[in-house]
Amino acid sequence: MQVKKKDGETIGSLLYRFSKKVQQSGILKEAKKRRFYKRSPNRNKRKLAAMYREEKAKEVTKDKKMGVVKEKRPFR
Repeated sequence: MQVKKKDGETIGSLLYRFSKKVQQSGILKEAKKRRFYKRSPNRNKRKLAAMYREEKAKEVTKDKKMGVVKEKRPFR
């Protein structure tokens, strides 16, 4: 990322322009995301998580049909 100093521009405003460009480009966000390596979960763990989500979804739909849980209204 390069920013050239304009005529009569202060160091503060130059730094401000530079930081704005860096934020808009998304470089900093990407660097923070890649800072630590995160191992992907193994196949068995993913399968267990999917089974758990499916079971919970079944429970919620069953409870909604029984009238135990009220349906959520969309947030406006």
